[in-house]
Amino acid sequence: MTKLTQLCLGAAVALGFAVPAFADGAATTTAPAAAPAPAASNVTAETVVATVNGTKITIGDMIAMRDQLPPQYLQLPDDVLFKGILDQLIQQTTLEQSVSDKLSKKDTLQLENTKRAFMANVALTAVTDAAVTNDALQKAYDAKYAAMDPGLEYHAAHILVQTEAEAKAIKAKLDAGGDFAQLAKENSKDGSAAQGGDLGWFGKGMMVKPFEDAVVAMKPGQVSDPVQTQFGWHIIKLEETRPAKKPALADVKDELAKQIQQEAVGAKIKELTDAAKIERTDTGIDPAVLKNETLLGN
Repeated sequence: MTKLTQLCLGAAVALGFAVPAFADGAATTTAPAAAPAPAASNVTAETVVATVNGTKITIGDMIAMRDQLPPQYLQLPDDVLFKGILDQLIQQTTLEQSVSDKLSKKDTLQLENTKRAFMANVALTAVTDAAVTNDALQKAYDAKYAAMDPGLEYHAAHILVQTEAEAKAIKAKLDAGGDFAQLAKENSKDGSAAQGGDLGWFGKGMMVKPFEDAVVAMKPGQVSDPVQTQFGWHIIKLEETRPAKKPALADVKDELAKQIQQEAVGAKIKELTDAAKIERTDTGIDPAVLKNETLLGN
């Protein structure tokens, strides 16, 4: 399969169309001698590049298709991409024309739904693009973090074993003066054993809840009784604590942008639905009717 064939078939998949396979090097279109191409400076979105049974295909159509292609296709040479896109549009147009007067009621309704969804997406994209500004991001950051008490961060070590009996035996050795780091190296079943059980610094939400609850209740220098989690049994030593830092705006920018977009979308939908004249007449209809495709006929 040539690269051009792969492009055409791949583009068809990417754009939701099916095309027949064709042999490498086979001509995909037959046309009379073309008129001289317009000078580059005269090309516009309305410039016609092909006509299929009277239906015009324009540079604008090609640009719009290119914008829908997966990134890997955009790496192809311009001439390969140009020919591939034009061939694809010609094929799609011939296929469209072959069924334009044969669409079932279901086909027609699905086409209308696809257009409705596309138009809704256009409307919401405009809303989300306009909503995320530097001022909006700063305002959302201040609202979420300005008055927030970030609490503490914890520096702890642990010894992880499989049974409660093992954990109790290790705790007894620690109570008798055993060295925590050495016992961790000898007994702990996780990767921190090589560091004497040291887990470094962490904040709330970073450890499983039973482990976190135990750490939060401890004082620096204290060693816990055995604590069970889904990983096994832990003996925990809290080394020290420090005030946690608030996240920088740059670190939470994506999170805040999503929040702003969601709020903007909700507000826009409410604005439009509140202003629209909506009359619902679905009362009394059995929801199971949606399974009855015989209503759509053939």
